[in-house]
Amino acid sequence: MKNIKTFVAVIAIAASFGSFAAQSVSVTDTTLSGAEAKIAAQAEQAGASSYKITQAYSGNYVHMTAELTK
Repeated sequence: MKNIKTFVAVIAIAASFGSFAAQSVSVTDTTLSGAEAKIAAQAEQAGASSYKITQAYSGNYVHMTAELTK
């Protein structure tokens, strides 16, 4: 019985952390500022409290990836 209670507690804790998991988004644009503006717009649309840019690549265009945090 103790094992079942422990298992249920672990599942409940894991589920609560899952609701705070970051969501990843990627955009492309011709400028860094344009790409960041698109990230900001997607973060606002998703209801995220913040975002963190995790990758930015500039060649013929800018590719940017960010993690949204709720």
